[in-house]
Amino acid sequence: MTASDAKADLHFYLQSARDALLWKLEGLSEYDIRRPLTPTGTNLLGLVKHVAGVELGYLGDTFGRPSGEPLPWLDEGAPTNADMWATADESREYIVELYRRAWAHADATLDTLALDTTGRVPWWPDGRDELTLHHAVVRVIADTHRHAGHADILRELMDGAVGMNKGNDSMPSDDAAWWENHRSRLEHAAREAARDA
Repeated sequence: MTASDAKADLHFYLQSARDALLWKLEGLSEYDIRRPLTPTGTNLLGLVKHVAGVELGYLGDTFGRPSGEPLPWLDEGAPTNADMWATADESREYIVELYRRAWAHADATLDTLALDTTGRVPWWPDGRDELTLHHAVVRVIADTHRHAGHADILRELMDGAVGMNKGNDSMPSDDAAWWENHRSRLEHAAREAARDA
């Protein structure tokens, strides 16, 4: 595999996660994209805000390519976890466009530098703060897919929408009765296993 093939593979998987994450916002109200749906406050727009910062950090700052994007939620003295939710003043459009600019900046890093280029992660401890571009991209892909999975579950809980995108839900059926039957079968198996344990 050539370096350009490897970069194309990495970019494909990164972009598929990016697209899936943004699709989870489509058709939802301002309230729904922001509301905390887990005890730790996980919410759709916060996930997008978080991954924008991750891309700008790992695929920008780490390789001496600061974006110039202000990220006040990462500043010294910012509230803990401020990158995981959007304030009322941070519009959907602002967060989504920030994320798209982060993509462009990260893609330029991937296009410009060799995969074996070494960078320094500013927020990692000294002496253990170096990694290659290849490692950084894999790390960002893993993080983005993880959060796209979180978003998939949150969206399913809201309105049943699941999958990577509108045309690819990868589900065996779209019949509600089939799913209710399937869920009942799983519930029964779980209760049997608990009783036998």
